[in-house]
Amino acid sequence: MADRHLQEPTRLVLTALADAPRHGYAILQEVLAMSGGRTKLLTGTLYTALDRLLQQGLIRVDHEEVVAGKLRRSFALTDQGRSTLTAETERLRAGVAEAERRLALGRLQPNRGTV
Repeated sequence: MADRHLQEPTRLVLTALADAPRHGYAILQEVLAMSGGRTKLLTGTLYTALDRLLQQGLIRVDHEEVVAGKLRRSFALTDQGRSTLTAETERLRAGVAEAERRLALGRLQPNRGTV
């Protein structure tokens, strides 16, 4: 998994779990807040992603409880999930640094028009 880039929704789900275990609805709310309202995951999409992340060993079920007669599972990052998110964060940081470097160089060059 470390050699593949994470899709934004997957990265956001992992990020939502980085500081504390959360149940599905709380993950949806965290993703919405972290993305500034840009990414609103559908419930089906979230639970498909959670099942995939469970199978990949990136998250685990932290605990289960019955709320209003329904089972509520809370999820947490595994060590592998934390490592994957850390690697993705470093990859994104390097990309941003390169973009900033090139933008700074472009400001130093005289305007040559368009190519």
